[in-house]
Amino acid sequence: MSTATAAVATAADWAEVAALRTRVFVEEQGVPPEVERDAADATAVHAVSRDAAGRVVATGRLLERDGRAVVGRMAVDAAARGHGHGAAVLAELHRQALARGLTEVELHAQVTARGFYERAGYTAVGGEYEEAGIAHVTMRLLLADGARGT
Repeated sequence: MSTATAAVATAADWAEVAALRTRVFVEEQGVPPEVERDAADATAVHAVSRDAAGRVVATGRLLERDGRAVVGRMAVDAAARGHGHGAAVLAELHRQALARGLTEVELHAQVTARGFYERAGYTAVGGEYEEAGIAHVTMRLLLADGARGT
């Protein structure tokens, strides 16, 4: 059982969030920086999980689109993977969606992360496609009353 927790990011967290996303998406996965960052960052709810030293090791964001919560930019530092940080961020984003009255969540999962999202209750809808040069699949989850954990 993981003791990782997550919280809504503040403006003070942004430098660490941006650095983590750059390490994971741009450096590790080869996503162009101009694709990784977008205008939605300014209005999204960002969540973070920190390691024992207080460093941001996981992040994700929540947007609202057409009455549906959209989770994206889920990133976990390579050294922190498998320790519950991603699950903690996802659970916090679910809580934030419910707090905004959103009960359906959609995300574009990298195919390599599909199992992670399936364990959190997500179901794939449709086939695989390429986004930023990486195979993805759209997944959805209906949130129950009360925040659904992972």
